[in-house]
Amino acid sequence: MTSSISALCVGRVFGLQKPSLTYLRGWGQGLDIPQIMYVIQGAGGPIVVDTGGDVERSWDKHRIRMEQTPEERPDAALRTLGIAPEEVELVVNTHLHWDHCSNNHLFPNARVVIQQSEIDYADNPVTWHRRQFEHLPGLVPAWRNAEDRVTAVDGDTELAPGVSLVALPGHTPGSQGVLVEAESTRYLIAGDCVDLCENWAGDEEVDHIPSGLFTDIVAYENTIRRIEKLDCEVIPSHDPLVSERRDFR
Repeated sequence: MTSSISALCVGRVFGLQKPSLTYLRGWGQGLDIPQIMYVIQGAGGPIVVDTGGDVERSWDKHRIRMEQTPEERPDAALRTLGIAPEEVELVVNTHLHWDHCSNNHLFPNARVVIQQSEIDYADNPVTWHRRQFEHLPGLVPAWRNAEDRVTAVDGDTELAPGVSLVALPGHTPGSQGVLVEAESTRYLIAGDCVDLCENWAGDEEVDHIPSGLFTDIVAYENTIRRIEKLDCEVIPSHDPLVSERRDFR
């Protein structure tokens, strides 16, 4: 069964330092990036991949400048496709950084699929990663608002005909992507293993550039080599070109 992917902007982050997305590259440069929610249609009911950040927490808890129009709320953005949030039966979080999973609760009938290794790490991250996972005193991580609907998986898993989870550890221990068989192309929604088109394209020194944030750089390189063998078009997680294109078929 063929599927299509819609990349919906669900908020924008301003003034991010570029090396946070391009490892040891772009010193002194700032980036404005979208937060993107993906909607897969055609393989049964709609599947949502990543639900964006909570704009109410962005500055107070994360020191991130984020804006979100009413139309960019994940539930409102979904309705532009003619889909009500209640119709979504499956949400995938590529990982549990706050900007990818804060709005799971807006999809009340959906199972939320996360790698068990990601849940384990989110429960006890190293000191320097605690803010990204909202593992902070007095703060309940937003993904736990839908914790009763979480389905934990271990490794590659088929979600629907032509739609599969692919384990992509490195950025975080339980990072995962979603491999989608569309009409003309196989696509990989890569999560933050590939933040920007520039990450995948590389530069004059390396064929690919990792994110500036990771838990295991050796696992990360193995993941990059695995993606190379998937014979797919890679869809980055935070590139403006992705949200501008919007449709992947």
